[in-house]
Amino acid sequence: MDPSRIKEKIGRFRILVIGRANAGKTTILQRVCNTRENPEIYNSAGKKIDPTVLMASTERGEHDIENEMVFRNNPGFVFHDSRGFEAGGESEFDKMKAFIATRSKETKLKNQLHAIWYCIPMDEASRSFTEGEIKFFSQCDTGSIAVMVLFTKFDALYDVAYAQLKSMGKSMEEAEELAPKHAEESFAIGSQLKFLYHSKDIRRPPKRHICLPNMDKDDADCGPLMKCTAGTMDNEVLQKLFISTQQTNLELCMKYAVESFLGVIEQRCGLGYSL
Repeated sequence: MDPSRIKEKIGRFRILVIGRANAGKTTILQRVCNTRENPEIYNSAGKKIDPTVLMASTERGEHDIENEMVFRNNPGFVFHDSRGFEAGGESEFDKMKAFIATRSKETKLKNQLHAIWYCIPMDEASRSFTEGEIKFFSQCDTGSIAVMVLFTKFDALYDVAYAQLKSMGKSMEEAEELAPKHAEESFAIGSQLKFLYHSKDIRRPPKRHICLPNMDKDDADCGPLMKCTAGTMDNEVLQKLFISTQQTNLELCMKYAVESFLGVIEQRCGLGYSL
């Protein structure tokens, strides 16, 4: 199906964003939508919520996962925000589970959840999984929804990598240059990923993960996140919708356009057409 027809039938790509406080969620969404502006918030009935009313509700500890966040710069994405499940946050966890279950039962694809981004910041001293994060990946049935872990603020690990490289005899210049790569390589074989994908406590691991450093910078690159998200999707229709909605990775659009074209050519050749 042509992407323009998909957009006409489904409309917007819907993502649930989960993460504890200060996980860098808003910053990432701003980068994805190529804007510095805050999102506009709409309730489940589609009515725009006054920011002052929303702030007052937040200060009272109220939060509605049904609310939709939309950035004017790219209204093709609609985001739902679920706060992290801190100790004692049983109510928040139950609301999130019910939200996912309800959306999964929607008969219309446009009302379903199309992806889940779970944001885990790497700037805390322990950098270990919280009880709530373990609970999500062990108890929450997300069905066929593409689930990804976004390790945000990953550049916080560069200082650790720098110190390790210095202890290995590298000069200051060499250590600074090699730190990002060393941090990624160390993380790839480290305890966090082993736990996330191979622990008996994690019965429903994510489909993929990605490390996101320096997303607060003006030149932050969302391309890898877009490519990784597209790669998690088994549903070709949703994949085409996502690719046509995102505006930060032209290379990704071209790649899938060429693959789609070659698929049509291959199909025609198989049916006896000549080029």
